[in-house]
Amino acid sequence: MKSFHLLKLTLFAVGGLTTVLNVVESFYVYIFHKPIFVHLYFMKKKLPKNKKEFLVSSIEFYQKLEPKYQSYYEHRVAKFIRSYEFVERDGFEITPEMKVLIASSYVKLTFGMRRYLTATFQRVIIYPEVYYSLLTKQYHKGEFNPAFKTISFSWEDFLMGDIITNDNINLGIHEFAHALTFHGSSSRDASARIFYRFFKRISNFLDEEENIKEIQESAFFREYAMTNKLEFVAVILEHFFESPKELQQQFPRLYAKIEAMLNYKSILDRQ
Repeated sequence: MKSFHLLKLTLFAVGGLTTVLNVVESFYVYIFHKPIFVHLYFMKKKLPKNKKEFLVSSIEFYQKLEPKYQSYYEHRVAKFIRSYEFVERDGFEITPEMKVLIASSYVKLTFGMRRYLTATFQRVIIYPEVYYSLLTKQYHKGEFNPAFKTISFSWEDFLMGDIITNDNINLGIHEFAHALTFHGSSSRDASARIFYRFFKRISNFLDEEENIKEIQESAFFREYAMTNKLEFVAVILEHFFESPKELQQQFPRLYAKIEAMLNYKSILDRQ
């Protein structure tokens, strides 16, 4: 009986401490636009040898990180691969290396967030090339479907986005950005709130006619960016990863918003 009461007191104390920390972090997030901490892992997961070798040899973002942050990155890649179902379509075969590349695209985008995994999708569907969607009755290179909790990619186009790093087209970043925006619109997690807060600030930026005029006259972003605000944010995230210096030079205010949205300043300092 005594141990039972001790357990109750311990749980009560932990609950109280959690509440206090949440309140403190809410103020911290409001003031500094970032969570109090990002990386805290009691047991970091590791990739099997073949996947780790591919990560080390092929993922440039990982290669630029300090060793400590490389271990965090590997942990997150391993968690992503274990957390989501990979589905093959049209006879396509997904290799372990492909899973690392897909996971890395997501982990790179969310590396400044504490809670980086999202329940907005559960499956990653891979087609060999551009595919026809029975739902939209259109051909797609990629698609985020929150109703079915899926993200779909044409592997041909996903891979081209990673191979060609100077055209500001990256299918993985683009579709994962849509999923994170949807996640941020309803989640109470600190990183999700920050992401969505800056999504709204970019939306407000686009409400100003002079900003729209500047964007259009610059011809800096591809036309598809002007489809709507969701697509605009996804496109500038592609620019943030593929041509950050040019983005910062051309649109410093947008660059600063993206940097804060992703909590990326400290990460860039470590590369």
